[in-house]
Amino acid sequence: MNDAKIKNKIILLLIFLVSFNILIWREIVFSKAVQKPEIYFLNIGQGDSQLVILPDGIKILIDGGPNGSKLAEQLSEILNYNDRYIDLVVLSHPQADHFIGLIDVFKHYKVGAFISNGIEGTAKSFKELENAVNDSSAKKVVLLSGDLISYKDYFLKFLSPKPEFFDLPDLNHGSLVILFKAGGASALFTGDIGFEEEDYLARNYDIDVDILKVAHHGSKYSSGGDFLKAVSPKISVIEVGRNSYGHPTALALSRLAAVSSKIFRTDKDGVLKLVIDERKIKVFKNRSGN
Repeated sequence: MNDAKIKNKIILLLIFLVSFNILIWREIVFSKAVQKPEIYFLNIGQGDSQLVILPDGIKILIDGGPNGSKLAEQLSEILNYNDRYIDLVVLSHPQADHFIGLIDVFKHYKVGAFISNGIEGTAKSFKELENAVNDSSAKKVVLLSGDLISYKDYFLKFLSPKPEFFDLPDLNHGSLVILFKAGGASALFTGDIGFEEEDYLARNYDIDVDILKVAHHGSKYSSGGDFLKAVSPKISVIEVGRNSYGHPTALALSRLAAVSSKIFRTDKDGVLKLVIDERKIKVFKNRSGN
């Protein structure tokens, strides 16, 4: 086992309570007080960023989009002005439209732990993210399929990637896929996975959820029909901005409509706030972020 792997195992032992079943929490005097779990789908252009806030002020940021100033502006609107702590920052995969905004997060917020799939990005700016993480006090943790983070009755289960997906040529295949459960509701965060990863998920897990973060901004190479039947989401959210790829595609939209999912888009609906109240999910739009 090389030094890097040994170091990573030591970090795991320090912050994991039971193997990969983690309890990471912090009581914050000035944290945003919420009574029910909240999920924000941020409107950061052509990219992904989601913020989960749990009762007790636990905050989980998944991806940071392509624009640090836009992300910072929206975080400051959601969080109290003097709340500069985020418990977990998760990078689904190291592409610029998912990690650029995280550079400013690590420079201006204290972060408990940084979770990734362990793969380095090829964009020049990825080194800047690495430096920002290294300069912070955040613990660095690599998670893959089968790993779990839990807090009270809430948990994040990592369903993908399996190691074989890293042999595929596109970084999208290695996206962390997270099943989030809170009370009687659940959400699936999918990064930029494609058909192969979707088939793997449908074959190996119960992925019937209430909320779906649509993969790859509504690409025609994601949101396959069989996958969506297995997920059967009541609510689907597409994080998308002005782009030259045709996202979201008519194919993806038609497949989502075929499973009777209510579709929301950040380019049209702005920042989306979902409040989970047992099995009820309340959706609020904020178009001011457009």
